[in-house]
Amino acid sequence: MRVHPWREAEITLTASRALPDPYGSIDVWAQFTHTDGTVLRRPAFYDGGQTWRVRFASPVGHGTWHWSTTATVADPGLHAVSGHLDVAAADSTDPFHRHGFWRMSPGGRSLVHADGTPALLVADTAWALPWRATPDDVRVYARDRQAKGFNAVLLMTVQPDMRATGPRDRSADEGFDVGFEDLPTGRLNELNPGYFQYLDGLLDILAEHGLVPVLQPVFQGFGWKGLDVAGTVVPPHEYARYCRYLVARYGARPAVYLVGADGAGTEPQIEAGGRAVHDSDCYGQPTGIHYRPHARANAHQDAPWLDFQWCQTGHGGEHVPERVADMWRETPVKAVANGEPSYERTGHPDVAAGWWQGHEAWSNLCAGSTMGVVYGAANIWQWVHRDGEPGHAPYFLAPKGSWRDALDYEGSAYVGLIGKILRELPTTDMVPEWETFLSPRSVLVAGLLHIVYQENGAALRMLQERGTPPDYRIVDPRTGRITGTGRLRSGETIDADPDRQPRVVIFHAPVVVFHAP
Repeated sequence: MRVHPWREAEITLTASRALPDPYGSIDVWAQFTHTDGTVLRRPAFYDGGQTWRVRFASPVGHGTWHWSTTATVADPGLHAVSGHLDVAAADSTDPFHRHGFWRMSPGGRSLVHADGTPALLVADTAWALPWRATPDDVRVYARDRQAKGFNAVLLMTVQPDMRATGPRDRSADEGFDVGFEDLPTGRLNELNPGYFQYLDGLLDILAEHGLVPVLQPVFQGFGWKGLDVAGTVVPPHEYARYCRYLVARYGARPAVYLVGADGAGTEPQIEAGGRAVHDSDCYGQPTGIHYRPHARANAHQDAPWLDFQWCQTGHGGEHVPERVADMWRETPVKAVANGEPSYERTGHPDVAAGWWQGHEAWSNLCAGSTMGVVYGAANIWQWVHRDGEPGHAPYFLAPKGSWRDALDYEGSAYVGLIGKILRELPTTDMVPEWETFLSPRSVLVAGLLHIVYQENGAALRMLQERGTPPDYRIVDPRTGRITGTGRLRSGETIDADPDRQPRVVIFHAPVVVFHAP
């Protein structure tokens, strides 16, 4: 088989006979050895009937990978099967195919591609997409989010509420598809391969539009409708097995693993899942925890499997960047972000609406959210089919409309623009900085980049030089338009915006390629 670097290749294994409990009791692994001596190990996943599959992406663009399998059952279709993959040079302009998957930066504060190219997560929230959306839905959604500048999307991989009921119909009121038949009993043993085959297609569409899935196994908090999530009662070993399944099925393409969500972070399932991801992911893709609003976001801070911590600041429309700053100061260092600011228009048309979202995102970034920024909209995250669809918690619903209507909420454009404004800038391991200028929010990569966010466009005076490059551009964060350029030295001032509107001043070294949206 001929493959290209950082592109998923699939190997199919067929058992010689039907085997009992294939998902729960049989483990299959493939070891890949490159001609340069590099060894990578990938888990296989059960895909129904007598079929297992191994998905692999070569991190190099040359040579040959020789592979062989081991299995916990002596079946000639699964155990001691071997082959090879010949690698050809990259043939794609996709940034993940050119630069590799995301991983953590050397300082642990940011994302970078495998070759060190800087990256910044700009994520939307569509929790219910995997089990409510159709391929046509996802194409509409992905085109919109890609055009706005998003590059990731938060997903609940299965419907998590044990008491949720409805037709097994993605287009029906209260309908949803089912990943595990026994999830309503708090177990994860009865896998539905057809569900995940359908999900493969949805994630393919997201990938075609440059949207990385942030994969959450089973929620620990509110869930979809607040009807008793399974993520706190599933036996930890079953939760870990499912996390390993997600790595096997989706880990040979760009992914982020969110092993805990909306909980305290101390639930035993989270540690079990984090360890399972760490032990089975040979590419080192980012793994972390998302917390409920009323939790201190520092569980497992010293765990080797943990790469990032994401707080949540509730849905009352309050700006709380100090939560991000608090996480940034924790040690040992982990990347941080506000993984759930207030959803736009949740419960009321004015809640967290419009520029509120832009200000929130830039404020969080400058407070230390240097992994990236996250946005969410009422009616998208639940994947509300129509105005008035029954069964949803009123607190989280927008006053009217469906997920399609919510795509046009104003705030999403402002958050997505951050990805465009900062594209290809050297953001790696930038840090909050308060000493160069008088008062504004900012982040700095000494000698390379200094990003200053001014909520009211006041005069910007440089008090002292601390590694800020002298050349700057002024950008309107509401449009992405460059409104001014110049050079600034210590003791000099950039005049206030004449209308005192928000602005971003980007100081950059001459080698930086700046992209206007």
